[in-house]
Amino acid sequence: MLIVSGILLVLFVLSSLLLIAVVLIQDEQGEGLGGLFGGGSSTPFGSRSGNVLTRLTSILGTIFILTAFGLAWVNRTPESGDVIGAARRQQGIQTSVEWWKTEPKEEPIQSPPVEPKK
Repeated sequence: MLIVSGILLVLFVLSSLLLIAVVLIQDEQGEGLGGLFGGGSSTPFGSRSGNVLTRLTSILGTIFILTAFGLAWVNRTPESGDVIGAARRQQGIQTSVEWWKTEPKEEPIQSPPVEPKK
């Protein structure tokens, strides 16, 4: 599982960085970073750049979501519902200690010491 988790993490980071870059490159009115590559009318990928960038954005978004779900599934807690117990077992803390439920100790009543008669 460690190898799968590592591969998913690398894909997650790469897809997120590429997704950020592609969204920044997209140009609606020549006001974004896409304007740096050739002004308002010309685009870096030709006349179909809107279609290419839109398709690339949807593909990268899908990869990003799928890898996020994959990472969550691979790194899930083995026992659902007992997250605190799993954390205590991982740290080696006893689970039976309940410090908030302390009851006063009942000590037996001791009678005063009796002196022997002479």
